[in-house]
Amino acid sequence: MLQQTLARLEGLEQTDPIIVCNDEHRFLVAEQLRQIGIDKSTIILEPEGKNTAPAIALAAHAALAHDPDSLLLVLPADHYIGRPEDLRDAVNAAVDVASKQKLVTFGLIPSRPETGYGYIKRGAAITECVATLDAFVEKPDAKTAEAYVTSGEYVWNSGMFMFSAEAYLAALVSGQPEMAAACLKSMNAAEHDLDFIRPNADSFAMSPADSIDYAVMEHTTEGAVVSLDCDWSDIGAWSALWDAGSKDESGNVLEGDVVIDNTSNSYIRSQSRLVTTTGVKDLVVVETADAVMVADRHSVQDVKNLVNALKSATRSEADTHHRVFRPWGSYESLIVGERFQVKRIVVNPGQRLSLQMHHHRAEHWVVVRGTAEVVNGDETMLLTEDQSTYIPIGAKHRLSNPGKYPLELIEVQSGSYLGEDDIVRFEDVYGRSPQ
Repeated sequence: MLQQTLARLEGLEQTDPIIVCNDEHRFLVAEQLRQIGIDKSTIILEPEGKNTAPAIALAAHAALAHDPDSLLLVLPADHYIGRPEDLRDAVNAAVDVASKQKLVTFGLIPSRPETGYGYIKRGAAITECVATLDAFVEKPDAKTAEAYVTSGEYVWNSGMFMFSAEAYLAALVSGQPEMAAACLKSMNAAEHDLDFIRPNADSFAMSPADSIDYAVMEHTTEGAVVSLDCDWSDIGAWSALWDAGSKDESGNVLEGDVVIDNTSNSYIRSQSRLVTTTGVKDLVVVETADAVMVADRHSVQDVKNLVNALKSATRSEADTHHRVFRPWGSYESLIVGERFQVKRIVVNPGQRLSLQMHHHRAEHWVVVRGTAEVVNGDETMLLTEDQSTYIPIGAKHRLSNPGKYPLELIEVQSGSYLGEDDIVRFEDVYGRSPQ
């Protein structure tokens, strides 16, 4: 969905994207950008989640550092848009208004009374599709939502915005001075780590947490609304993927290796194994290598209760994905047993792991695809498909991919301790500290 968010802007005059995410997602985001050919970007790592207003402030400061006249187009990465050409038309319509120091929000023309979205009331017309911003309205009850749609004065709050970086920060200083000061101080003391920007955590912690709606847009006198209809959906829950998906004759949306019988109006997604259903309806079934979730399609918003239960039980599934991304590629654990572990490792073309050693485990590497350059003690060798090597405990070693295609290998670890913190790094091209 991140890739789709960026791809739907193709054809618009734009600079390199600014992505705001957390530290754990940094290599995942970088890999997603690499896959669609984006080599230049600014990736800002939020020290902690503070909602959208501070996150956008960090991006605004980063933009101003390159161009004092920057216009920001703010897009969440969890939207489905069926007609991106209509979004691009709306963006072009917003440019002139935003260039005049207006804070522009994009409002979706409602297709039905919806109680799950906030609404925006439009004021006086500025152009055919642009109006002044009259008011933000909270999620209504069914009767109120129907009245909003009937009036024609209200649009859904999309969570998409456009404004100059300067205008946004000025509005923040005026309405949320404590937040503005904390974000400025945090960016002024930011550290640069490879392709990532790390705002100062202590300064950022002093910022209040609030959404852009509450912190800025509800109070500004310079707001404007661009109305659009682009086949939009906020993918805030698994049920929204059912809404947006291509359904079979029984109303099912199926993804992956799925076999069904007597199943209707369900969303079933498989990522790593066969999933079968029979005699069910109105379900969401999601299978990943991490876990399997089964929920009533109408109650899937309550998945947060399951997440809280996992966190309370200190289950690793609440925080750690099966596949872990690193600056050189990724690894995933296939089997974990007593004193052994099997991993699948993928090294991107031209990348290399750190020169390292382990105190408590030995490793066996078997190349499945591609070419591996291996440093094993005092020896350097090239391994191709079906070739292998053994790394004894305490031996300095390094794995590199000198080829043009991803290197895939199976690693079998054995020893008394197999934790990821059993690494002594001697040399690292990614600037990571020795462990």
